[in-house]
Amino acid sequence: IEGTYDGASFNCDGTDTCKFEIPSTDEDGAKVEFWAFSSYGDSSLIYSAMVRVQKVDEGDPDQLYWYADVISTQWTGEAVATCSGAWKVFPPIGGAPTWLTTPKLSEELSSDIPYTYLAANLIQQGVVDASSCADGGLAPGGGANQCGLELARPAVTEWQNQFDDLILTTAEQTSVPARLLKNLFARESQFWPGNYQGMDDAGLGQLTEDGADTTLFWNSSFYEQFCPFVLSEETCGNGYIHIQEEERLQLRRALVGSVNATCENCPLRIDLPQANYSVGVFAHTMIANCEQTGQVIENYTGQIAGEVASYENLWKFTLVNYNAGGGCLAEALTYTLGSELELTWENVSPFLVGACSGAVDYVNDISQ
Repeated sequence: IEGTYDGASFNCDGTDTCKFEIPSTDEDGAKVEFWAFSSYGDSSLIYSAMVRVQKVDEGDPDQLYWYADVISTQWTGEAVATCSGAWKVFPPIGGAPTWLTTPKLSEELSSDIPYTYLAANLIQQGVVDASSCADGGLAPGGGANQCGLELARPAVTEWQNQFDDLILTTAEQTSVPARLLKNLFARESQFWPGNYQGMDDAGLGQLTEDGADTTLFWNSSFYEQFCPFVLSEETCGNGYIHIQEEERLQLRRALVGSVNATCENCPLRIDLPQANYSVGVFAHTMIANCEQTGQVIENYTGQIAGEVASYENLWKFTLVNYNAGGGCLAEALTYTLGSELELTWENVSPFLVGACSGAVDYVNDISQ
């Protein structure tokens, strides 16, 4: 095994384990390239990694802490945060901001927010008796009035926390931050996993056909798992981009249908097992949006995403991509770069205007 670390060569001839001393790095880390070769003269591919090693004083003068992070397709240790690999960027030293974290216990995800849309659905499905309220506890526009909301508060609190265990498990399996997922579901659907007022958006994260297209195109591993449930393995083997448009349409509609828990014959008209299944779908959808966001930034800057934006800002740009689409993100990036500004949320968000403007409150809400 041999390679280079931050431009310096190393060689570990004849050993099963290659060890060499590495100095501490700056916050951006150092690049490693490595490969294996044999006495027969053949060689492996050249692999690369980003390595960050930093010594940090966390307030105890008698104790210094070492933080070591690795981004590489070959890394088999504890994974860094999801999407770091796509963006080639490390999360902040010592951990990400709270909204991009996953707690140890699902109880730490618990919330008691008085969601009026959720309350209205629980009233309409008979979970809450609001007959003593004016208009049966319902307000114009699809929400609950104040009386209905007060009566529904216990049921609303119980309902919004029933997915916490599954969100935590999904976050641990995919490395998509649990708090991000919960905030996303809160903003999109208030945890009511059906169609929103008869619109085409479906499920806890309100997936559309365009959103499904992003998932299937940009998350190839998810496509490979999902496609055989809908199409033949032979067809799926051609890849999403190479199958016929009618087959792609069939896949997109099937994916939207898989997260839509509306069920006329189920209790409360909601298929809860299907809602539970959808949590994983939305995590993989978020990973797909990470990938697309990284590519959009690379297309418009000519640089890898992690070279021009921070970890937290890249997540905010990903939420723009999820909510408003890659076109809105690209337009805002174009104006930001044209104004010779750095790619931060504070600089990019003012350029989200017109049909894209709703993404500003969307991102600010989820990231708080």
